[in-house]
Amino acid sequence: MIPRQVATSILDAFRKYPVVTVTGPRQSGKTTLCRHIFASLPYINLEAPDQRQFAEQDPRDFLSGFPEGAIIDEVQRVPALTSYLQVLVDERGRAGQYVLTGSSNFSLRAATSQSLAGRTALFTLLPLSLAELSASGADKADLNEVLLHGGYPRIYDRKLMPAAFYRDYIGTYVERDLRQLSMIKDLAQFQTFMQLCAGNVGRILNLQRLGSDCGISQTTAREWLNLLEASYVIFRLHPFHANTRKRLVKSPKLYFYDVGVAAFLLGITAPGHLHAHPLRGELFENLIVTEVIKTVFNHDQRPQVCFYRDSNGNEVDLLLQSGAGWLPIEIKAGKTVNRDYFKGFHHLDKIAAMPAGKLLVYGGEALPARRDVKIATAYQVAGHVTQFLDG
Repeated sequence: MIPRQVATSILDAFRKYPVVTVTGPRQSGKTTLCRHIFASLPYINLEAPDQRQFAEQDPRDFLSGFPEGAIIDEVQRVPALTSYLQVLVDERGRAGQYVLTGSSNFSLRAATSQSLAGRTALFTLLPLSLAELSASGADKADLNEVLLHGGYPRIYDRKLMPAAFYRDYIGTYVERDLRQLSMIKDLAQFQTFMQLCAGNVGRILNLQRLGSDCGISQTTAREWLNLLEASYVIFRLHPFHANTRKRLVKSPKLYFYDVGVAAFLLGITAPGHLHAHPLRGELFENLIVTEVIKTVFNHDQRPQVCFYRDSNGNEVDLLLQSGAGWLPIEIKAGKTVNRDYFKGFHHLDKIAAMPAGKLLVYGGEALPARRDVKIATAYQVAGHVTQFLDG
C-alpha cells in the first residue's frame, strides 16, 4: 500500500471525535487506508446485500454487534443508519467509536451533517497525489505517462495498464453507481455525455452547448453534471469575484478529479497519443489543479479555490486562498518559460493585491524564481502549496 498523507490527521481526529467519516471516489483507497490504520476494528461493507438488508431492517440490532465500534464501508447505501449512530455514540460518550466511508458526496454529507453534526470529523480522500507517488518511488519521469496513468492506487499497486483499468472503472461506475443515484434510461448516451465533458476539460462551462452536443436539454445536462459531481468524477471551479470595474466571467470551468479518467474518455490509451494532442495543455492544467486540491485536503483543510478571467480573456488558472491571502497559480504545459506565461499575473495585479507571492507551474525542469514569481515543476507543487498553507 502506498502511504497516504492524510492518515495522521485521520488518526488524530479519531482520538477526539466519536466518528470519523472518509469520503471520496470509488477505488481512491478509502477502504484500504481505513482498514490499515484501524486494523483492530471490525469491518462491514454495506455493498453486501445481506449486510445492507440487516442494517436497513433492524439498525439497532445491526449496531449492537459492534460494541467497541467498527469500520462501516459505503454507509451512504443506508443513510438512515447515521441517525441510530448518533444516539449510540451519545450514549457511550467517548471518542474513537466508528469509521464511516462512502463514495457519494452529496448524500453522505447530507446524512452526516444532519445526524452527526459535531460528532464526526470529515475527510476527503482523492486518488494519489504526485507528492504521494513521489514519496513512494512510484512516480513517472515522463509527463505524458503521468497524464495517462492518473492517480488511482490500484494501477500502481497491481501494475495495471491504465486503459484496462479505466475501461472497467467507468463501466462499473455507469452500470452500478448511476443506477443507485438516478434513473438514467440511456446509459450509452450518458457515456457520450462523459466523453463530451472530457472534451471540455479546463474550459469555461457552456451547459446549453454541452446539452445540445449530446442531444439532451440544458436541464438534463445540469442534472447529469450534478450526478458526476456527486460521485466524485468531475468538479466545477468557480471564477474569482472582486469589486472592480473590469468585467469578469461568471461561468465555472470543468475539471475531473482524476486526469487519467479524462484522458481515457478522450481516447488516449498510450503516452504517444499525448505528444501532439490538442488538449494536452488542458489535461496538464487538470493535473495541477487537482494536485493543489489534494494537497489542501491532505492537510485536513477545505480547498478555497477559484480562477481569474476577464471579458478580454486575460486569465490566471488558479487562485488558492488561505489565512495568508491569495496564491495565484499559472499553469503551462510547455517546457520553455517565456514572457507570455506571466501576462495573467500582470493583469491580476491591477485589480487585486496578492501579497503571498505567485507560482508558475510548467512542464519543464526546475528553475529559480523570477522576481515575485516562483517557478515549479508538477512534482514541486505540493511543497509550495504546503508552505503557503502553513503561512
